[in-house]
Amino acid sequence: MSWQQACAGPMAVLLGGRSAERDISLQTGATIVSALRALGCDVRTVDPSTPAWVAQLQGITFAFNALHGPGGEDGVIQGALETLQIPYSGSGVLGSALAMDKQRSKQLWQGVGVATGGFVMLQDDSDWEAVIARFGKVFVKPACEGSSVGMAPAASAEALQAAYRSASVFGATVLAEQFIDGPEYTVAVLGDGTLPSIRMETDREFYDYEAKYLSDETRYHCPSGLQADDEAHISALALAAFNSLGCAVWGRVDVMRDRDGRFYVLEVNTIPGMTSHSLVPMAARAVGLSMEALVQRIVELSWEERAHG
Repeated sequence: MSWQQACAGPMAVLLGGRSAERDISLQTGATIVSALRALGCDVRTVDPSTPAWVAQLQGITFAFNALHGPGGEDGVIQGALETLQIPYSGSGVLGSALAMDKQRSKQLWQGVGVATGGFVMLQDDSDWEAVIARFGKVFVKPACEGSSVGMAPAASAEALQAAYRSASVFGATVLAEQFIDGPEYTVAVLGDGTLPSIRMETDREFYDYEAKYLSDETRYHCPSGLQADDEAHISALALAAFNSLGCAVWGRVDVMRDRDGRFYVLEVNTIPGMTSHSLVPMAARAVGLSMEALVQRIVELSWEERAHG
């Protein structure tokens, strides 16, 4: 019933936007538009970076949010859609805002006991030597960007300061997170469950923007090769991280495993990519879900979330 209600009238796919992830959002949006049209839906594309975009939402029964980064993934567009009383896909205002903010999400996880790596916030006058002495190698990240935008490793005070300067271009809030030496995994959340974990391998220094979206050399293992008890553990950890932030419907949780076998949550993505290189569609395929079936399920779950949220 929820599917029939959502597609009873024209649906909008929100894509593009003004963030540093605009190009990826356009690709994600194009994939979703294609899937919805294959399902027989009347779809229009809406780019919030254009004038009078709100007017284009007139008469829309459902909005599929394919916007990545600030302005689209951080609660801003969700709040606008709430005000316009248009049902939309994915997490609500609070879950979106918390997940987008790496500082707040990690502070919350520390408070509720979700395993995550140590970190420190950086400022212009940070003691660079002290940060390196405390953590050794770190990863420097803008607190409110995704897709590894502005992210860089640092193993010396000089490299740390340079990485901070580069990251601060993408926002005033920057953090240095302890380096976890081991394999990286991602776990897709769909509804109240998870899809099979994926292990990523790259010959680059880390799983950066190039490895995520441009390289054909990145290797993906799905299933990831974890033992059954480890797969159950990483699934439970991903759900705990996702639910503790108030996220809903669908998302992706990135996790590292150290050399002692311990898993640590890196971040939650509330609007994962849906491009040809994207991971959620890959995990869905592993359990027999086509792109069209995945998109339909996200719409159904989202409609139910908005009806009961």
